[in-house]
Amino acid sequence: MTGSGYVWLVGEREMTGKALSEAPDGLLGLQLINGKNESAHIADAVAVVAQSLQELFEKENITEPPRGCVGNTNIWRTGPLFKRVLMASKYPDGLTGRIEFNDDGDRRFATYSILNYQQKPGRLIQVGVFNGSQVVMNPQRKIIWPGGETEKPVGYQMSTKLKIVTIHQEPFVYVKPTKTDGTCKEEYTVNGVLIKKVICTGPNGTIPGQPIVPQCCYGFCIDLLIKLAMSMNFTYEVHLVADGKFGTQERVNNSNKKEWNGMMGELLGGLADMIVAPLTINNERAQYIEFSKPFKYQGLTILVKKEIPRSTLDSFMQPFQSTLWLLVGLSVHVVAVMLYLLDRFSPFGRFKVNSEEEEEDALTLSSAMWFSWGVLLNSGIGEGAPRSFSARILGMVWAGFAMIIVASYTANLAAFLVLDRPEERITGINDPRLRNPSDKFIYATVKQSSVDIYFRRQVELSTMYRHMEKHNYESAAEAIQAVRDNKLHAFIWDSAVLEFEASQKCDLVTTGELFFRSGFGIGMRKDSPWKQNVSLAILSSHENGFMEDLDKTWVRYQECDSRSNAPATLTFENMAGVFMLVAGGIVAGIFLIFIEIAYKRHKDARRKQMQLAFAAVNVWRKNLQVPVGLFYLVVFCCDPLTIPCYNFTLFIFTPFSLYAQ
Repeated sequence: MTGSGYVWLVGEREMTGKALSEAPDGLLGLQLINGKNESAHIADAVAVVAQSLQELFEKENITEPPRGCVGNTNIWRTGPLFKRVLMASKYPDGLTGRIEFNDDGDRRFATYSILNYQQKPGRLIQVGVFNGSQVVMNPQRKIIWPGGETEKPVGYQMSTKLKIVTIHQEPFVYVKPTKTDGTCKEEYTVNGVLIKKVICTGPNGTIPGQPIVPQCCYGFCIDLLIKLAMSMNFTYEVHLVADGKFGTQERVNNSNKKEWNGMMGELLGGLADMIVAPLTINNERAQYIEFSKPFKYQGLTILVKKEIPRSTLDSFMQPFQSTLWLLVGLSVHVVAVMLYLLDRFSPFGRFKVNSEEEEEDALTLSSAMWFSWGVLLNSGIGEGAPRSFSARILGMVWAGFAMIIVASYTANLAAFLVLDRPEERITGINDPRLRNPSDKFIYATVKQSSVDIYFRRQVELSTMYRHMEKHNYESAAEAIQAVRDNKLHAFIWDSAVLEFEASQKCDLVTTGELFFRSGFGIGMRKDSPWKQNVSLAILSSHENGFMEDLDKTWVRYQECDSRSNAPATLTFENMAGVFMLVAGGIVAGIFLIFIEIAYKRHKDARRKQMQLAFAAVNVWRKNLQVPVGLFYLVVFCCDPLTIPCYNFTLFIFTPFSLYAQ
C-alpha cells in the first residue's frame, strides 16, 4: 500500500520524531503555521483581551470582580458578558494571522502548511498553504506521490448504491410474497417490534428458473444490512441468487476450467457488489473474495428427528420379562393347590378330631385360588382363609413374596411409562453410524455448499463424503423436511440454522458437539472500497450489543422450551393395555355367566328328572304286593357335572308276596 496508486494523509503528530523516520515516500500532512511560536501566540492573546476589555468599558458598566476564588462563592456578574464580547472580537493583524472565533471558541482562520515527505532530501517539503477556505499550492515545488510518482493518482469514485445478493435461509433471510399492491405486509416480532422488510427480486418460489418477481425479504441479515446502510451512508438493491446456491467451484463443460456458481459467481461476475447472507468463511472462498469480520460465530452440527416413545398394549407388562410373568402366574396356582392340600389333610383343618363345635366352611380349591390371587393383588380376603397352622405359614410366606413382587413391579413401571427413553441418538461426527455408513442409515448435507466442500477436502472423512454425495439435497429447507418425513435420518449443516429449526419444530433436535467451527461473513470483491468500513461497522455492532439483539430476536427465540421442560405424564397410550385388560375381564365375565346359566339350567333339568323318578317309585310302591320280609331298592344317581355322586337306598317292608296287579 506504499506503492503507486495510493495516497497517505496524516496529522501533525505523525510528522514529528520517530514517526517521521518511518514515513513512506510521498506522505502528505498539515502543520499549523507558527504552531510552536509561543511568543507570537501570547502577543495575539493579550491584544485580543485588551481589545475586548476596551470595548466592554466603553459600552457596559463593569462590576468589581470578587477577590480570590478560594472560599468565595460570589460570581462576577460581568463575566458572561465579557466572554461573549471576547468570542465576538476580531483581530485581523495578528502575528499568527487573522483571529476570529466560532461558537465553540476555536479560531476560524487557522493557516496550515501542506507538507510532503520526500525521501531524496529526506525531509518535509512545504508544497502549499491551507487557510481554512482555500488551498494555495507552490508551483515551484511539486508533490512526490507514493511510489515516486509525480502525477496525482487517478483514484475512483465510490458508488453509493450497491447491488446486494442474498439467499433464502431462515432465520437469516425470510422470503414472503408481496401484497397485491406490491408492498410488504406489516408483521411484528415476538417482542412486539415491527419487522423491517425490504423488496427483493428473485425467482417466484424456491425452484430456479422461474420468473423474476418482487418479493419481501426480512430476517437477521436484512436487519444487519439496514444497519450497515445507515452507518455507512449507502443505498442498496437486494436480489435473491438465481440458482439458489451459496457458491462452489464446478467444471465448465467437463473441462479443467472451473467457475464459481451461486452467490460467489454473481459477486465475482459483477452482478452483485456485496453478499449479505449466512455465507461461511472458508479458505477456498477467501482466495477469491474479501470477507468482513464474522457477524455470527458458529460450527457444524447434526439434526435428527426426535424419537417419541411409542406405547404398546402390553406396555404395562414391560417391567417384567415374559419368563418372570409366567413364573408369577404359575406360582399363584401352585400356592393355591398347596394351600388346599395342606388345609384338607391337616387334622386341624377340614376334619377336626374330637371336636363337638359346629364346623366352619372348609377351604375348597376355589377358595384357595381366590385367597392366592387376593394376597398377590392386595384386594383383601373376606372369606376362605386357611385354617391349619401349616397352611397359614405358607400363606404368610406367599404374602411376603407378593409384597416384593408388587413393589418391584411398581418401581419399574414408573421408569417404563413415565420416563422418556428414546432410541440412542447420534453422539457426534465420530459416531459409528456416520463413520461406517450403510443404506439403513442415510445422512446428507446441501449440494455445493461450504459443508460439502469441507467433507470433500478432509481425507479422514472421505468415506462419509462418498455416502453423502449420493443423498445430498438442493437446499437446507428440503433436507430439513426430509428429516421430518423420515426420508433422511440425519442432516449435517450450520449450527445456527439447525438450532433455530429445532427450537421452532419440536419434532427435531440437534445432537453431538459442534465441529468445524467457523463464522458467517459479508462477502465483497478484493478491490472493494467498502471492505474495511464494513468490518469496522460489524465490530462496532458487536461492541454496542446490536448483534446480541439480533440473536435474541431471530435466532434464540424458542417455541419448544415449555414443552420440552414439562414433566412427563402418563397418557392413554401408556395405559391402553390396562384398559384392554379390564375390557377382557368384562368379556370373560359375560362369557362365563352364559356358561353358568347353561349349567344351572342343565342341573335344574336333572333335578326335575330325579323328582319325577322319586314320584314314579312312590306310585309303583303303592301298586306292588311284596311278601313278608325286607325289600330294598337301590337308586344310584350320579350327575357327571357334580362331584361327588350320591347313592339313594330305599328300604321297603311288606308282609305280602311281590306280585304285579
